[in-house]
Amino acid sequence: MRVKDLSERDRPRERLMASGAAALADRELLAVLLGSGFRGASALDLASQVIEHCGDLDGLGRSDPHRLLALHGIGPAKAARVTAAFQLARRAEACPERTRITSTSDLAYACEPLVRDCTQERLVLVVCDTGGRVLKRAVMTEGSSDHTVMPVREVITEVLTTGGAMFGLAHNHPGGSLEPSLDDLEATARIIEAAQTVGLRFLDHLIITDGAWRRIPT
Repeated sequence: MRVKDLSERDRPRERLMASGAAALADRELLAVLLGSGFRGASALDLASQVIEHCGDLDGLGRSDPHRLLALHGIGPAKAARVTAAFQLARRAEACPERTRITSTSDLAYACEPLVRDCTQERLVLVVCDTGGRVLKRAVMTEGSSDHTVMPVREVITEVLTTGGAMFGLAHNHPGGSLEPSLDDLEATARIIEAAQTVGLRFLDHLIITDGAWRRIPT
């Protein structure tokens, strides 16, 4: 049976999007990478043949792409795609443990390099997983010397698309004041409300100046 003849809920790609990669069997994950099979064999069939050819997943991960080319239905594009995926996985495992946000000072430390010496206000977003590990740091907006906007929808979208479970924000005051403005207070209230609506945990919104920081009260 061809993959496209399966019901939509049974197709590997659709199952991955609906239930997450962890819900898929090894051959289903590999079928997503392969993308297609060949005449008489679906992508799932081909994935099973590839795993059997290499012995197991460990053997597949260590296989030279030219070894994969020995299989009918595997061309240079598929062989390169599979080899690249396993190489990326090895590099990810070799990376040092991500910075973890466990306190407000950790959040300030993570944000400070992105606003240091800036003469304009910048809004910085830090996205974390459920364990507080930093998934992404990004400058969301850059404004004038005394103002920048709070794009609530864009912030929430960025957290969700990054796969985050919690997030924090910070912006700098180039003039040196740690006092939150009325706009700062209102923007913080809006972002808290938006986070609660979609089930995200909001950590803090900070004001950062040269050598100092302060939480915006909530």
